[in-house]
Amino acid sequence: MKSRKNIPYTVRKSLYGYGFIGLWFFGTVIFFIVPLISSLIYSFSEVTIDSGKTITKYVGFDKYIKVLTEDEKFTGFLTDTVIETLWKTPVIIIFSLFIAVLLNQQFRGRTFARAVFFMPVIIVTGSAYRIITGNIETSGNSDVNISTVLSTDFIEKFLEFIGIYRTDHRLNDFISAVADNIYGIVWNSGIQILIFLSALQNIPASVREASLIDGATAWEFFWKITVPYIKPYIIVNIVFTIIDNFTNPVNKVMERVSVMRNQWAFGEASAMIWIYFILIMLIIIFTVIIFDKRSD
Repeated sequence: MKSRKNIPYTVRKSLYGYGFIGLWFFGTVIFFIVPLISSLIYSFSEVTIDSGKTITKYVGFDKYIKVLTEDEKFTGFLTDTVIETLWKTPVIIIFSLFIAVLLNQQFRGRTFARAVFFMPVIIVTGSAYRIITGNIETSGNSDVNISTVLSTDFIEKFLEFIGIYRTDHRLNDFISAVADNIYGIVWNSGIQILIFLSALQNIPASVREASLIDGATAWEFFWKITVPYIKPYIIVNIVFTIIDNFTNPVNKVMERVSVMRNQWAFGEASAMIWIYFILIMLIIIFTVIIFDKRSD
């Protein structure tokens, strides 16, 4: 057996690397790859539990057809989640970039302000998020919703107060949806703000100084310097926001899958989750392609 001194340095360095990722690789195989393959098999099978054993009978695409044509709750929840993601993602991205630009300025209490916006990432739990978004019931069966402070009536009255009358009902609905979810939007923007803040801090000071010498305004600096620098981070945040919204603790689709699983309908639950997964991947791929074309 070779001693440690006789092992070449490059080999020892490689062994250190393999040892470092060994536990991660083991956990990925046991807790991710194996369940992933099992769920794929279940989605094409009639699954029954007999004497503590899982028995599968291949039925083809029957489970997929069943959940798409017979389960109205799943298709309804799926449609609602996609629509919510389509409008919430750009709102979160714009809000995160706005806050990151503010937090990147020099002012007293900046560290505390950064901690406040990032705190939801640390303390977020299913129960806390349900209270914020109004998806928890009290003993009197009434919803506790912090976001209802900004109601539809408030939005309409505010628009009238600033002199905007007879707005399109779709605009009112969109503004009301944003207002009703304002706390959820702030709650889900912590990671995006951190990523944008990191990107903004990577802009060289020399570039800012050169733009000031050339007489560039703050508006021109933002669109011609800041935005090009942070474009790669924008697509990262878009992808993260899409995935985060599709997998948040109060997602109706995920709740529906959990209900089917608790009813021992493993085939239907697996088919739902694979449809959901494919849909998410298609949306992400489409988004990345569109963004790359516009970036060119």
